[in-house]
Amino acid sequence: MTIRRLARHLGLSASLAVLTASAAAAQVPEATVTTAVDRVMPEVVAWRRDLHQHPELGFAETRTAGVVADHLRALGLEVRTGVGKTGVVGVLRGARPGRTVALRADMDALPVKEATGLAFASTATGTYMGETVPVAHACGHDAHVAMLMGAAEVLAGMKDQISGTVVFIFQPAEEGAPPGERLGGAALMIEEGALKDPAPEAIFGLHVVPGVPGTIFYRPQGFMAASDRVDIVLHGKQTHGAWPWKGVDVIAAAANVVQTVNTLTARTIDPTSTPTVFTIATLDAGVRYNIIPDSATLSGTLRTFDVAQRDALVARAEAAIDNVAEAYGATADFAVKQNAALVFNDETLSAWLAPVLEEAAGAGKVNPATPPTTVAEDFSYFQRVVPGVFYHLGGSPDGVDPATAAPNHSPAFDVNEKILPLGVRAHVFSALRFLERPEN
Repeated sequence: MTIRRLARHLGLSASLAVLTASAAAAQVPEATVTTAVDRVMPEVVAWRRDLHQHPELGFAETRTAGVVADHLRALGLEVRTGVGKTGVVGVLRGARPGRTVALRADMDALPVKEATGLAFASTATGTYMGETVPVAHACGHDAHVAMLMGAAEVLAGMKDQISGTVVFIFQPAEEGAPPGERLGGAALMIEEGALKDPAPEAIFGLHVVPGVPGTIFYRPQGFMAASDRVDIVLHGKQTHGAWPWKGVDVIAAAANVVQTVNTLTARTIDPTSTPTVFTIATLDAGVRYNIIPDSATLSGTLRTFDVAQRDALVARAEAAIDNVAEAYGATADFAVKQNAALVFNDETLSAWLAPVLEEAAGAGKVNPATPPTTVAEDFSYFQRVVPGVFYHLGGSPDGVDPATAAPNHSPAFDVNEKILPLGVRAHVFSALRFLERPEN
């Protein structure tokens, strides 16, 4: 029954029915959002620079989580900490009941030595793989946290105009489960109830990447690849480098394994059907120039968009690597562990979101049909539970071709701070407009 018909049924006046219907459908004006975002931007920039200067590795984001939790509590939100070790969940309940929507940002940094030359560049260190390493926000997560903190402040200031609930998820360990950990940040937060009490009906997230500043791009369905970590250990027999025939040469076998992996991908996958990347990125073997060691350890990453194709490639790779090892008289251990599932943007939600993001970015600044990308994101695990959309925010330096800009994970990667207001607006509009949608 419509509000107008219900009013007549209860004997209410027609004018009251119209007034009630108008209130239920009221939208927060675009200008109101823009003004509120502009007001919070000095804080957002300050947060971003502070977090950039104090980066922390996955599941060690204690300072970052403290900054986030203190801010959310100051806004009057319900706050849960320690969700997935260092994760933080904030809940903003509007003045009236309604839908529930979630917004997510990731908090962790990388074991990278920064080379940006910024006045607030990181000199921090952390422990990774048992060693002390430099740590930097070389992927932009400092900006993600700052933008979502800003969105929380803007939305909290509009509490009286909101019907429904906004859940803010600040996630650790997006870059994958650290060595020895069972799960990465998203999966662990889900396991520990981040998407319960309240349970969102939709979830949205963003990532800064090289791109024209002020643009947003994504695609429905498969957007970012599933990511697997691949580990290979070759076992041979140590010998003098001058007498290779007296041992089993794992160095030669390792070189052949790398070529085999490259050939498998290039010669057994149809490149027109789905993007696939299989890269061996590390090779650790030997301690001296004239000794052939008894073992070699390789690791790499597999990026795919099709589950059946991925499984078939993994099976072929394991068989081929075993054959290579056998040909040299060696043996091989082969292991695969998924770091992130396929980022799959809900098709209906993707179509609905395009004009909302254009409201945030401006006409012609949003591309909802960009090609898929082989980088990965564990936001995908949230999308397995709740329909969601993940989108990219172009953040290259002014006047720099995005094709030549320093990529994410590079020591020189930096975020153009001029895009921070857009990220805040995109979060705010996504939440507000979703909550303003009429109930089915």
